[in-house]
Amino acid sequence: MTQKPSYLSLYRSGELERRACALEERLVSCTLCPHDCGNDRMRGEIARCYSGRLPIVSSYCLHFGEEPALTGTRGVGNIFFGNCNLKCVYCQNFEISQNWKAEHASEVSHERLARMMLELQAQGASAIGFVSPTHFAAQILRALTIAVPLGLELPLIYNTNAYDAVDVLKALDGVIDIYLPDLKYGEDEFGVRYSKARSYTSIARAAVEEMFRQIGSGLILNEEGLVRRGLIIRHLVLPNDLASSHETLEWIRRTLGTDVTLSVMSQYYPAHKAVTMELLDRPVR
Repeated sequence: MTQKPSYLSLYRSGELERRACALEERLVSCTLCPHDCGNDRMRGEIARCYSGRLPIVSSYCLHFGEEPALTGTRGVGNIFFGNCNLKCVYCQNFEISQNWKAEHASEVSHERLARMMLELQAQGASAIGFVSPTHFAAQILRALTIAVPLGLELPLIYNTNAYDAVDVLKALDGVIDIYLPDLKYGEDEFGVRYSKARSYTSIARAAVEEMFRQIGSGLILNEEGLVRRGLIIRHLVLPNDLASSHETLEWIRRTLGTDVTLSVMSQYYPAHKAVTMELLDRPVR
């Protein structure tokens, strides 16, 4: 029999509600991500992520573009959150991550977010994927307290850029079944230059270590061969070795071991990102 996600027991014990409240308190002077902006999101004040009290959902659908062991034949029920706490010049989703004035129109209630999860489950999704969830971690937990008593029971995927606060991730321990973090840079200089994020390398590595502490290196699969619990680290190889790929992969080996699952990717540059291509082709060493 397939093991049920552990967030179900957290809900029954009242722990899920307590954690949702704790993260919501952080929105009053926002410290939900490492930028620590300090704006009052509960009153609608916006800062780096241009997001307030309510979640912003650009789209939700059965998605078949994730790793095969996640999507299978049924797809992941991805919920694409608007805005982002990074500003990557090569972002493939820049239309929703860096277009906050338009994305404000996609704000939804916590109840609607919960219903989206249930709709995707009813459509046969293999799991629920939260894409760019960092700046909405509190809202996700609040929506889960609504969705679980209505029947949500799919594994949850945290698909993140890894610019996450460790103490926020600790509040997700036992809630998230599958962590899917990026590890973008091996040098902080490039995190500032290309993603407008200070200390990206040390912050992201600490976040991934916390995910590893919670989940470990092994993948738990169901009878269909789909991942039900585990950690998959994504690394995007960039031109001119901007991602310090060898150093990043060596850090994973040294720190987490050789059993961790990796997804190594290369960047595709569509025509409308010509300026980005020019930036990345410029010699930096």
